[in-house]
Formats: sequence, C-alpha cells, structure tokens
Amino acid sequence: MTDTLQLTQTLISRRSGTPDDAGCQALMQARLTVLGFHFETILSNGVTNLWARRGQSAPLVCFAGHTDVVPTGPLEQWHSDPFTPTIRDGMLYGRGAADMKASLAAFVTAIEGFVADYPDHPGSIALLITSDEEGVATDGTVKVVETLATRGVTIDCCIVGEPTCVAQLGDTIKNGRRGSLSGRLAVKGIQGHIAYPHLIRNPIHQAAPAIAELAATEWDRGNEYFPATSWQISNIHGGPGATNVVPGTVTIDFNFRHSTASSKDSLKAQVHAILDKHGLDYQLDWENSGEPYLTPRGSLGAAIGTAMKQVTGLDTELSTTGGTSDGRFIAAIAAQVVEFGPVNASIHKLNEHVAVADLEPLSAIYRTTLKELLIP
Repeated sequence: MTDTLQLTQTLISRRSGTPDDAGCQALMQARLTVLGFHFETILSNGVTNLWARRGQSAPLVCFAGHTDVVPTGPLEQWHSDPFTPTIRDGMLYGRGAADMKASLAAFVTAIEGFVADYPDHPGSIALLITSDEEGVATDGTVKVVETLATRGVTIDCCIVGEPTCVAQLGDTIKNGRRGSLSGRLAVKGIQGHIAYPHLIRNPIHQAAPAIAELAATEWDRGNEYFPATSWQISNIHGGPGATNVVPGTVTIDFNFRHSTASSKDSLKAQVHAILDKHGLDYQLDWENSGEPYLTPRGSLGAAIGTAMKQVTGLDTELSTTGGTSDGRFIAAIAAQVVEFGPVNASIHKLNEHVAVADLEPLSAIYRTTLKELLIP
C-alpha cells in the first residue's frame, strides 16, 4: 500500500458529485498544512474552491485540478460500488479514479516528497482546486482566476492533472485545447399544406444549400499544434410531426471546435456571410463556451518531458485533442499551461479505473518536474 495509492483510495471514497467537494479539499489541506502552505477557500454558489500557496517568490509553479466527479450511471452495471475503492487485477476501480483523484493524490505526495528534499527551495508552489469542473464550470476555476487577477497574481507554470495518456503513462501531454463555439440557427419559412407548394416556403429546402456550403467550407488549416477547425451539426428539428405539413421554421444546432488559427469573431463573420449570401430569413444565437489556448514548446514542456523520460523511459507527445478543460481559464493568468495525468481510456465510463502501478510513477513525474523547474 503506497502513500499515493492510499490517498487516492481515500479521495475516491468521498462522494463528490458535482458540485459537492465532499471534504476532499479539506483532506488535501490537512496534508499540506504541515508543509507551510497558506490556504484560501473561495465559495461561489455552492462550489468550493481552494487556493493554496507555499512561498512568495517567483517562479510560481501551480498544480490545478478538480475534486468533483461525474454521475455514476447505472449502479447495477458497476462490478463494485463506485465509491468503495476496489483493486482487481492491478486496477483501482471507482468513480473519479482516473478523472482525477489519482492526480490529486499524486500532487500531494509529489509536493511532500519535493519539500522533504528541498525544504528551502526557491520560488513558490501552489494548488488551485475546484469542485466545479465536471458541471457548468461557472463558479469554479474561473472564479479563482478572476480573484487572483484582481490581485495581480500571475502563474509562471501550471500543470493541470487531467488524464491525458492514451495507451500508457507518459505517452501524451496536452499543451493546449481547441475553443468551443456553438450556434442555434432558426431559418424561417411559411408553414402550410404539403400539397400546395405555391402557398408555402419550406425552410428546410431553403437552408439546405447553406448547410452544404457550411459543411464544405475550409475554416482554416490549423497549425503546428492544432488540426483544422471543424464545423459540425448536432441537432436539426423542423415540423410539427405530421407528414403533410411543411414547417414554418427549422432549427439547427451546430458547434465549432476551433484552433488558434481562427477566432470566434472571424468564424461568426464567415457564417453570417454564407447565410446572407443564400438570402435566408434567419435568427442566429451564439454561445462561446471556451477559448482555445496554446502553450508552445518551452521550459514547462521540457521539464515534464525530462521527468517523463527519467521515470517511464518514454518520449512524450504533445497533443491538443479532446474537449475543453479548465486550462482555458488558467491560461488568462499563466505564462505556460500543460495538462498531464493518467491513462484516460475509462474516464466518465462505468467501472472507471486507474492502474495501481501508475500511481507512484505519476507522483514521481510531478515531483521531478518541480525539481526541473525550481532547482537550479
């Protein structure tokens, strides 16, 4: 029973469904208090956020993560209780095992080990922990970032503990994420009997050429780090359900996952230009749920790469795939942000798990990264 495994199990046993922290942050705080950390709890609409810092000088290295977990799904389809950490065949099972209580435990044990080796280390170490990452994410990390920004606090390097690895620990880190821009398009026509086409205006027919053009448009070609921007329809609805009535309106939900090669304003302008060109009578409402962020190759990526090589022997790959993360908020006050955590194959699934053999190496990678960044 290693220290990181024991702490991971204890965290899994806390039923911290979004936005309930269930005492996880207090548990972490108790471990770090003896190391000389100073703590601030920031509450917002039922969300618990923790900002913890040791030291006041630069550089400031921050570990960021979340204590909340997604719903379990059907309990009868779990092979063991999702909040009773269970080891089977070398895997630790439980909701949040990979996303991301293993990383939280590894943060703590890595810091404990580093401070034991370097009690008078230069620079500062911080933790930014929220209970609102898996939910709407409006009262979590973003609130802490806003608070820190008003104080002029900046972070030199931030490591977000999201599960990033694909096949084995150490194969992938994320140095950015695509932005997410959604739209709800309502194209208006004239409802009527399908047998009297001269008395109706079918909005589905009218929208079809514009949809085809939007689907075929090359929005950008991406760049060194990002694939090309993607436009995708998620839902289309039109018609009252009768087979002999042409609808008066068709509603189309779509989303851009976009790189730093495009901005939300440039994408909006292109969409409106295409819709206007086709002469549609429409209403379009936008929702921007995440800006893209990118950390080019630099000292943080090099430090984690060195740590990864020492601990696992692997040459890690940079990636910007996947959905949004809290890294998009932290990038507003951090010079460099990367994400690194355990294998992500089981996250949000039934019987979520993490390899027991990966837990101490994960902690060692975080600890070695601290050494690379803070010890000359």
